[in-house]
Order: sequence, then C-alpha cells, then structure tokens
Amino acid sequence: MTVREIASGLRFPEGPIAMADGSVILVEIARQSLTRVWNGKSEVIATLGGGPNGAALGPDGAVYVTNNGGFEWHDNGGLLFPGDRPHDYTTGRIERVDLKTGKFERVYDNCNGLRLNGPNDLVFDGKGGFYFTDLGKQYGRLHDRGAVYYATADGKSIKEIVFPIDTPNGCGLSPDGKTLYVAQTMVGRLMKFDIQSPGVVAPPTGPLQGTLVCGLPGLQLFDSLAVEANGRVCVATIAFPTGGISSIAPDGSYEQTMFADPLVTNICFGGADHKTAYVTLSATGKLVATEWARPGLKLHHGA
Repeated sequence: MTVREIASGLRFPEGPIAMADGSVILVEIARQSLTRVWNGKSEVIATLGGGPNGAALGPDGAVYVTNNGGFEWHDNGGLLFPGDRPHDYTTGRIERVDLKTGKFERVYDNCNGLRLNGPNDLVFDGKGGFYFTDLGKQYGRLHDRGAVYYATADGKSIKEIVFPIDTPNGCGLSPDGKTLYVAQTMVGRLMKFDIQSPGVVAPPTGPLQGTLVCGLPGLQLFDSLAVEANGRVCVATIAFPTGGISSIAPDGSYEQTMFADPLVTNICFGGADHKTAYVTLSATGKLVATEWARPGLKLHHGA
C-alpha cells in the first residue's frame, strides 16, 4: 500500500471532506478551526472556538460542524491526545460555516432545553436532514451519557432518537438509506439502527440500543466512519502502538488496513472514482491518502 502525505503540522485533524477541486476540508480540533488543505498547504477557513469535531457539506453548500465544546490537551512523547473538557467549556453545538466568507452561525446548542454536551459526527440523508452523535464530555470522575439526534439544516427541528448509548462517535448511512450505523468508541462496537422514516429508528428489541454488527478483540477503540459503495463500513480504529481502518461487512466480518499513528480517527472518499481514501492521523497531525480497494459511497451533498 502506498500512502501519500497530503498535509502535516495539523492540530488534531478530523472530519475530512474531499472537495471537487482536489482540496480537502477538515477540522483541527486543537486549533479550533475549519481548515482547507492541498498539496502540503493549509489555510484556515474559520476559527470556531470550542472543539470542532466533525464536518459535512449540507444541501445549501455550507459546511455543518459538530462542535464538542473543546478539550484539555496533552502532549505525550510528541503525540497529541485529548482529555477532559476545558475550564472555559460552555456547551456543545452544531455550527454552519459559509465557505465563501468564513462566517459561521450556531444552528443548535440544545434539544428541548437539554444542552448538547459533545457533538461528534454527522451525516446528511437525502431529505436534507442530518443524524449526529453526541459522545458527551468527561470531567473528573464523571462522564455524560451519549445520544444520537436528528435535525434539519434550517435550524427549525431537532429531536433525540437514541438514548442512552455509550460514547457514540462516527455515524453513517447504508447505500439504500435504510440503516444508520453508529460506532461506539470506548466499547469498540459498531451498531446499526433500522430507519423507519427520516429521523425515526426502530425501538430496541433487547438490552442495547440498536443491533450489534461487530466488536473487535483486544484494546481497539472506534472513532469516525465512512461507508463503501458496496455497503461495507470503514471504521477508524484507535489502537496502540498502531491504529488503522477496519472495513466491516454487514455480516460482521472485517479486514484491517494499518497506518503509522495510534489515533487513526477519520476516513472519507474522494477522487473521480471515489477510490481515494483520505485518512486523518490525529496524534501526529497528518492527513494522508491511499488508493482504496473499493469505491466509497458518494454522499448526498458531497463533491
């Protein structure tokens, strides 16, 4: 496998979006920014504050960002790691960024009066709405319980659709739009939820929210994800000393591609055939690319 370095010196990159012009837009959580990178260069589009965590193109051409509200940061031997919520934390929120001007606005910061704690990732459906996860924040001996929400891009409707769920992180939709996938970080599980209508998932039939697709052995934690055109789910997998991408079939079988960073956190697909995989190596602050064996699923509002 040949890996190309697209950019380095990034401050905990996540949420990559492959753009039609060949650039990649991503968040830098520790820099608190939405950033565009290309050919080893980078420019900040907007400084959002808090902790911009996930990003996706919306139906209006703007980028929607899940902002977790920020972290404390720790350098461990030259590798960057997030910690508890910072002293200046106020709330999590969903933000909309105009790519032409860099201006941003807050779309949501609560649901029915309950504060969003740590929004993490989002995915748009074909109806103009989006699903997003709230992993919560940890602080001292406490950790918020996680949830999954569905909201509309116009800021007029938000509802909680899954609660509680431990550390929900990456989310994505199956090619037919009938299944929502959610990766749980600390328990290392990929769960699926049957979608009955936009923003409505089937109620649980057992002790867990959703249905288990796959759980990996040993200390392997799940971060964000992207879906292949054939329905496999590519989950960024945190492991020590080396993380990777776990490509998981609907039947739970999987294969792994490893990268030189313990905190492999995100993947997206781009290029003319959607076979270029862009992967964020967050601890070392890099965005890399490699040719994937199979094409990724084209997003509803992607390039």
